[in-house]
Amino acid sequence: MSVSPAPRFPVALPPPAGPVTVLNRSLLAEAIQASRQSPRRRIILPLHKENSAALQRMFNVVQPHSYLRPHRHATPPKAENLLLWQGAMAFFEFSEQGEVRRWWVLRAGGPDFGVDIEPGVFHTFVALEPDTIVFETKSGPYEPIQDKDFASWAPAEGTPEAAVYLDYLYRLAGAF
Repeated sequence: MSVSPAPRFPVALPPPAGPVTVLNRSLLAEAIQASRQSPRRRIILPLHKENSAALQRMFNVVQPHSYLRPHRHATPPKAENLLLWQGAMAFFEFSEQGEVRRWWVLRAGGPDFGVDIEPGVFHTFVALEPDTIVFETKSGPYEPIQDKDFASWAPAEGTPEAAVYLDYLYRLAGAF
């Protein structure tokens, strides 16, 4: 008797159906629940219907202690916009060598509530509150292999080194 491998938890939920989507709390409830259950502690709720869409629009629901490996969008170059819908994050900008250049605490409804990132800038963020919701936009199309240029100096997701690096980012932000 063979045992089937456990199904993989999705990285993203399916986009809402139809040409117009009303953005409301009930739309986000499923994404919040999925992020709480995800081994990665986050989930994407795309609003664009196809990966080929010229403008990629999504909610990124992130729980504390989710590791988003530092990356940039350089190949092809893409700007990115992150707006806090709910919760709080520490956003980090890095040099090419991996030194933290600057970091900000961003909070929904606060004086600093988002960032606009030019192409080629290494960055990441960590959620500071449960159920942090980030509205994210960037140009498409989405090509999984080319979407992110991961920083060679940052540990890969799922490794013991990633947990140590994540703790470092939280300490730097003065959180937890």
